[in-house]
This record gives sequence, structure tokens and C-alpha cells, in this order.
Amino acid sequence: MGHIVNADREYHLLQRRLDRTLTGAPASPTFIKILELLFTAEEAQLARRIPDQPISLGALSRKTGIPQDELGDKMTEMGQRGLVVDMEYGGRRLVFLAPVVIGFFEFTFMRARDDLPMAELARLFEEYMGGDGRFAHSIFQGQTQIGRSLIHEEALPDDDYTEILDWERASQIVKSASAVGVSLCACRHKASHLGKACDRPVEVCMTLNYGATSMIRNGIAREISNSEGMRVLEQSKEAGLAQTGDNVQRKMTYICNCCGCCCGMMQGIRDFGIRNAIVSSNWIMEVDLSKCTGCGKCAKACPVDAIHIEQEAQAASPDDGEPAPQAGVDAAAPDKGEEAAASGRKKKRKWAVRDETTCLGCGVCYSACEFDAIRMAPRAQRVITPETVFDQRVMMAIERGKLANLIFDTPERLSHRALARMIWVLEKSPPFKAAMAVKPLRSAFLNTLVKSAKRMSGKMSEAIS
Repeated sequence: MGHIVNADREYHLLQRRLDRTLTGAPASPTFIKILELLFTAEEAQLARRIPDQPISLGALSRKTGIPQDELGDKMTEMGQRGLVVDMEYGGRRLVFLAPVVIGFFEFTFMRARDDLPMAELARLFEEYMGGDGRFAHSIFQGQTQIGRSLIHEEALPDDDYTEILDWERASQIVKSASAVGVSLCACRHKASHLGKACDRPVEVCMTLNYGATSMIRNGIAREISNSEGMRVLEQSKEAGLAQTGDNVQRKMTYICNCCGCCCGMMQGIRDFGIRNAIVSSNWIMEVDLSKCTGCGKCAKACPVDAIHIEQEAQAASPDDGEPAPQAGVDAAAPDKGEEAAASGRKKKRKWAVRDETTCLGCGVCYSACEFDAIRMAPRAQRVITPETVFDQRVMMAIERGKLANLIFDTPERLSHRALARMIWVLEKSPPFKAAMAVKPLRSAFLNTLVKSAKRMSGKMSEAIS
């Protein structure tokens, strides 16, 4: 592509390009430094011309004017470094630009690297992803998120009325995957370079189906069998890790095994108060106050600080009168009880309380409780999970005001810029926002867009939906 005279400009243009993706990339001097370490100036110039939806190598060659053989070599190198997603399906080679998350942040730290200054990158990513919270709020805006919580299945009630679907079961997702890969947990690996990693297992990040095939092909993941994947899952649960998976029902691409101290998604909840940064499961933790001792192990185990321990304000005497009635588990004081009253209540009573708006329904607390005082109950209202990646992306685009970016991902074409501007204006208009607030209208609009996207994507839609 020739010598780049103004390299700094290329990195700023790439930042703007990445900020148009669904999860965004807010401008920051720190982020420019990250891009400079990961991309050459020539690669930055090429990357901003690559769509963030799959495109065939031939179509990209025509779009960029780069001969297909030469372009293929560039995509191979950039794919192996995690800067683009490079995959094959139906005899065609397909590529798309990797976003920041889930994208080149994870692909950088999912393996040991000696070709990059990993400690410096870890520091820069920590500063960019934390800092003032702009990046976290960019990733987790709206209701439709990139990740959802999967419940520890052993925490489910053992009765005939419990309904859990296959796409809600981590075990079924791993067993039925067409391919499974395992890599280092990017978050714990990054934390290790900062001297802040916990002692949980590290090689526990699983990629699945077509996502695994691509990661294995590019050396980012190690291929394992489905049964080995099940062992990784069980090892992770035994270590008190929570499972976070792709927020779709079909052909999930990953299951992360997450700790609250290192996980970027969970830090969005803990550090920035974005309570829906991870979509909850269809289950919620409940406390049996007759069994709970207030030992605090569940609170310590909870990865998002959704549990705290309360205790009586003061010791009571047998003459205090009738005990207070028991309230719900979210703010309840337990029944004082005859035994406590008879003993003069010398020891203050303690019990666990969960925050309904933060609880992920992951079931980690269930495994930590030694007194059988925790159960997982169905949520009053089922959580909506997009069926496919197409559904998820369209829902995210509408919620985040990026529908124009999703539909017209060819910024150099004047006609597309004009149409994109029209849709952008429409998205910001009060009538459009009001219409999208009406569920039937929103649903019909989503269905139409998803069908159109699938027709435009041809065979690729078969691979990921």
C-alpha cells in the first residue's frame, strides 16, 4: 500500500472506525497507543476498510483494490495476530474486522506472546478499560449485551416442574458443539502482567463451534475434545468460577469462566454500577433464613457483590415481646425464634441478603454454602435471549443508535454515507424512539431487519444462525 506519510492520522481514523462498531471504542490517547503497538500504519489504513460483518476475500479484494493473493497473505498475518477474524465456510474464506471487545483485546491475551510488549499492553488496556468508565459504558449500553450468565446446573431444584432449555445448560452447549477450543483467560492473563491476578485456573476460556474453528486455525486457541471441554467446565465450577457465554441461543461462540476480581464484564458491574453488563440467567438466588447462619461464604464467593450479610442492630432480651414478622429475602430480618429468645439472644443473629437487581443467577453462591441455605428459583419474568447472532446484532444496533453503521458498513461510498445519515436522523427522532418502545412494532421491525441481513449474508448466515 506504499509508505504512510502521516501514520498518526491513520491510527486516529482507525479509532473512529472502531468506534462505529456496536461495542464502540471511545477516543483516548491511551487507545491510540494500543493501536500503535498492535497495528502498523499500513495495517491501520487497511483495517478501517474492512467491514465488521463477514465479507469474502474476493469481495474485499475488489473493495480495496488489493490483489486477492496479496490480500490473503495480509489477512493470514493479521488473523494470526488477532486483528481480524479470518475463517472459512462453505469453501469460501471470510474475514471481518475484530472489535475491541469481544475481539482484539481477548485475542491478544488468550495466549502467551513474545512478539508484543505484553506488560505495557496490559497497563494500557487496564487504563483504557477502567479509567473514567467511558469504555465500559460504551460496551454495556442498552439492554442487549454481548454476554449472558449460565447457571451452575447442580444448583437447580430437583423437581419435575423445573424447566431449563438446552441453550441454558453449559454442559449441553459444550457437549453439542461442533468444535471446542481452549485458551488462556484473557482477563486473568492481563492481570498477571500487572501483578494482580488471582490464583484461579487460567487455561479455561472456551471457544465453540465456528468461533473455535477460526481461533484454532489462527493459533489463538488449542483444539480439545468435547469431553475435555466438559472437564474444563467442571474444573472451573470447582474453582468457584461463574460461566458467562455468548448472549444467543444458537451456535454460541464462547464460554468464559469468570472471577469477579479479573473479569472485565464483571468489573463493569462492580466498579461502574452497570448492573446489566452481563444478562442474568432465568434463575435467582434465594435464602432459607431458617438455615442461614450468616457465615458470609456466599457473599465472598459472589463474583458481582450481589450478597451482603446483615445482623441484628442490638442484642435483645427475653422481655422484648413478640418477634418481628419475617420479610422477603431481599431485606429480611429472620424470625427471632423461641430458642434465641430463651437464651437471651446474647449472640447477634446474622443472615445473607441478596440484591435482586445485581444477582446474575450463576449459582456460584449455592456451591459455597455449607448449610443448604441457598436455592435457585425461577425469575418472575423470563429473560429474553436473542436466537442468533443476527438477532443480537440488530437489537444492539437499534438500542445503541448504530443501525445505520450496521446496514451501511462502507463509509467510503458517498451513497452509503447519505443513506446512513438519513437513518441516523431517523434513529434520533422522537417518533422512531416512541415506535421502538412499543413491543409489537419493535418486534416486527427487528424480524424484518434480521431476515434482510440473512438474505444479504447468504451462506454465512447458515454458519452463525
